Amino acid sequence: MDRGILEREPELARLAAAAREATDGAGSVALVFGEAGIGKSSLVRAMPDRLPDRARILVGQCDDLATRRPLGPFRDLVGRVGVGLARAVTAGGDRHRVHEALLEELAVTPHPAVLVVEDVHWADEASLDALRFLVRRMERLPALLVLTYRDDELSRGHPLRHLLGQISRAPRVHRLPLARLSLDAVRTLSTPGGLDPAQVYEVTSGNPFFVAEVVAAGGTGGVPPTVVDAVLARLRGLDGATVDALEQLAVVPSAVERPLVDALLTDGVAVLAAAEQRGLLAVDPERVAFRHELIRRAVADSLPAARRIDLDRKVLAALVARPGADTARIVHHAARAGDQDAIARYGPDAARDAAGAGAHREAAAQLRLVLRQRHRYAPADLADLLERYAVESYTIADSAAAVAAQRDAVTLRRSLGDVLALGADLRWLSRIHWWAGDADQAEEAAREAVAVLEHAGDDRLLALAVSNTAQLRMLSDRYAEAVEHGERAIALARKAGDAAILSHALNNVGTARWRAGDADGRLQVQESLDVALAAGEVEHACRSYANLIWNLLDHLRYDEADTFLRPAMELADRAEHLGFLTYLHVELAMRRLAAGDWDEAEKHAEFGMHDFVPARCPALTVLARVRIRCGRPGADELLAEAWEIAVRTKELQRTGPVAAARAEAAWLRGDLTAVAEAVASVHAQAYGLPGSPCRDELAYWLTKAGGPAPADGSEHPYAVQARGRWRTAATRWQEAGCPYEYAAALAESPDPADKLTALAAFDALGAEPAARLLRAELRARGVRHVPRGPLAATRRNPAGLTERQLQVIRLLAQGLTNAEIAARLVLSVRTVDNHVRAVLDKLDAPTRRHAADRAAELGLLSGRGES
Repeated sequence: MDRGILEREPELARLAAAAREATDGAGSVALVFGEAGIGKSSLVRAMPDRLPDRARILVGQCDDLATRRPLGPFRDLVGRVGVGLARAVTAGGDRHRVHEALLEELAVTPHPAVLVVEDVHWADEASLDALRFLVRRMERLPALLVLTYRDDELSRGHPLRHLLGQISRAPRVHRLPLARLSLDAVRTLSTPGGLDPAQVYEVTSGNPFFVAEVVAAGGTGGVPPTVVDAVLARLRGLDGATVDALEQLAVVPSAVERPLVDALLTDGVAVLAAAEQRGLLAVDPERVAFRHELIRRAVADSLPAARRIDLDRKVLAALVARPGADTARIVHHAARAGDQDAIARYGPDAARDAAGAGAHREAAAQLRLVLRQRHRYAPADLADLLERYAVESYTIADSAAAVAAQRDAVTLRRSLGDVLALGADLRWLSRIHWWAGDADQAEEAAREAVAVLEHAGDDRLLALAVSNTAQLRMLSDRYAEAVEHGERAIALARKAGDAAILSHALNNVGTARWRAGDADGRLQVQESLDVALAAGEVEHACRSYANLIWNLLDHLRYDEADTFLRPAMELADRAEHLGFLTYLHVELAMRRLAAGDWDEAEKHAEFGMHDFVPARCPALTVLARVRIRCGRPGADELLAEAWEIAVRTKELQRTGPVAAARAEAAWLRGDLTAVAEAVASVHAQAYGLPGSPCRDELAYWLTKAGGPAPADGSEHPYAVQARGRWRTAATRWQEAGCPYEYAAALAESPDPADKLTALAAFDALGAEPAARLLRAELRARGVRHVPRGPLAATRRNPAGLTERQLQVIRLLAQGLTNAEIAARLVLSVRTVDNHVRAVLDKLDAPTRRHAADRAAELGLLSGRGES
C-alpha cells in the first residue's frame, strides 16, 4: 500500500463499491470528513486506481477566498467536461442552465462519473445550490458524488449544514469519517527516517499530514516543535528563486492555472522543480497546486505583511491584465493588497456576477466591501449600490444591514429629487422594516411611498405601494382596510400588466378575507400562487405558499398543509431565498409540534434562530412549547424574547401564540393567576376578530383560569373543550392529528378510565409535566394502580436526551459508525442517522467527537451500555 494512505483501505473499498453500483445506475453521495490534514485529499488522489475501468473522475476545489468564487469548484472542471457544462459555469448567470448541464454531464453512460468537490466547507452559495440540486437526483444517476469537508469547522449556522441535512435524507449515502493514524502506522512512516515513533506520535497525535511533514523534516536534527516549523524546514536549502516562487504562489488560495503561473513567474515553471521534488507542489501542464492547503498556509502565514502585500499586488496586476478574469479573485487580491481603486472598480461587477449566479451571500459580502469606499461614487451610483446591498441583505435575511442600507438609499434619493426612485425605495424600506419586525416604521414608510407616487404617473410603482399598504393592514388584522387597498392594487396591477404585483395584491386580499372568516379568501391566495408560478416570480410564489400553509395550520388542516410544504420548500431552496426558506422551516416546525414529533419540531425551529425576525418569533415559540411540554428548562427565557419581538410587530399572529404558550406554562406549574394574566390583553384584542384562529385557544386558557366559557358558538376544538364537551374536543383533536391536545382534552373527563388513557398518551409523548399533574389527580381521586410511567431518561439528564438517544450517544462514544449502531440496536441506518443528528443538536456539538466529549462532561456515558 502507498505509505501516504495507510489505514484507509476500508474507505477506498467503500468508494470503489459505490462507483461500481453507480455503473448500474444506482448513484449515491459519499461524505469524506475529518480535521485538517486528516488525509481527505490523499484519499481522493488514491481513488482512481480503485475505480472501475474507464470511470471518469472530475475533481473541483473550493477555495479559502475572503469572498468565495461563484461556482468555483465547477469552474475548475472546464477543460475536462463537455462544452455545455463549460459554457454554463463560465457564463454563471443562469443557475438552472448550470444545474441542467451538471445533470447532463453526470448522466453520460456507460461509464460512471465520479464528481469530487473538495473542501465543501469553503463552498460558495451558488455551488451549494448546485450540490443541493444534484443530491436530490443522485440516486437516478450513473454517478458518485464525493464531498470532502472539515467537520470540526462547522458551526451551528454554517451554510454547509443545510446541505448535509438534505444529504442525510437521501436514499444512498456513504459517511466516511477519517480517523487519525494509529501508533503502528506512525511507526511504519517514521522508522525509516530514524525518528522515534512515540515522539512523532506525541507531537502529531496521528494526524497524517502532520506526521508526513515531521518525517520529511527529520533531517533537520530532530522533531520540530510545530508542524509549521516542519513545513518551513523543508524550504531550507532551496535556492532563493525557488523560495520566491513558492511565496508568490502561496498568496493565491487555490490551484494556480498555467497562464497565471507564467505571468507571475518570470523564470517559468522550471524554477519550481526543486520544490516539486521535495513534495511541496504538484505541477502539471494545466496548473500548479501546493500538495496540501496547510503547506500553502504555512508558507503564506510566515510572510511579513509588507512582502505579502507586494505579492498580492503582483497577482492583482496579472489578473487585471487577463481578459475575462474572475472578478471575485480580482477583488480578493485587491483587498489583500489594499488597492481601494481596484475594489471600487471591480467590486460592483463581482457582486453582480455573484447575484446572477444565485450566490447572494457572496454578493452581499462584495457590496459590503465596496461600500466601505462609498465616497468614490457619485450620489446616483451610490444609491444604486445601496439598493442592491439592501436587496441582497434582505434575501439572505440580514435585516439590520438591509434596513441601514435602504435608509441611506432613501436619503440620497431625496437629495436627488428623483420622485419615482424615491417612491420605489420607500416601498422597499417599508417592506424591509416589516421584515425586521418594526411595524411603526413600516407603516410610516408605506404612507410616504403612496403619497410620493400617487400623482407620479407610474401605475406599476403605485400599485406596488398600495399593495404594500394592503399587506401591512392585513398583518395588523385591519381586514376591511386591507381588502379596500388590495382591490385598488389589483386594478392598478392589471392595468399595468404586472404579474408580480397582481400576485402580491391577490395574496393580501385573499389572506385578509380568509382571516376574517371568509373561506373563499383561500381561493384568492391560491390564485396569487398560480399567477406567481406562471410568471416565474419566486419571491411572490414563496409568500403565497407561506400564507397558504400558515392559514391551513391555523385552521388545523394539517394534511392539506403537508401538500404545500414540500413544493414550497423545494422552490425556496432551489431559488436560495433564505428568508422564505427559513420561514417555511418554522412552519414545518409548527406542523411537527402539532403532530407530537418534538425532535423534528425543534430541528426545524432551529432554522429560525437568527436575526430574521418574522421567523425568529414563531421559532422561539415552538422551541419554548417543546420545552414546556417535555419539562425541560429554558422555556421562560425563550418566551420572554418571543414576547418582546411580538409586541414590536403589533401582530396578533405573533402575540397570540406566545400568550397561549405562556398560559400553558403557567397552567402546568399550577399558577392560575399567571394563566389569566398571560392571555387577558391579547384575548381582548382577538375577541373582536371572529375569524382569528388564536381567539379560541386564548378563550380556552381563560376558562382554565376560572373565567366564563365562550358563548359564541365556535366549533373549534378549543372552543368546544372550553364549554365542557371534552369528548367531542378529544375526537376532533385526534382526527386532526394532534396527540398532545387529544390527551389534554381526554384528561378533562371525569372517568378515571379516560384519564388513564390520557396518561398513557402523555407518557408516550414524553410529556412529563402534564403526566405528573394527571398522576397526582388520579391518586387524589383514590385511583389504585396508577402506572408509574417510564423511567424517563429525559428527566435524568440535563441535555434532554430520550432513552433511545442515550443509547445512541453511548455507542457513538465507543467509536461505532451509524451502520454499526443500527445493527447493534436493530434499527435502520436512516433512523440512527436521525437520532445522531438530534443528539448533535441537543448537545450543541458540531461533530461526533464533540458530542462524545460533551456527553462525558454531562455524565451521560455512565449508564448501562448496549450489548
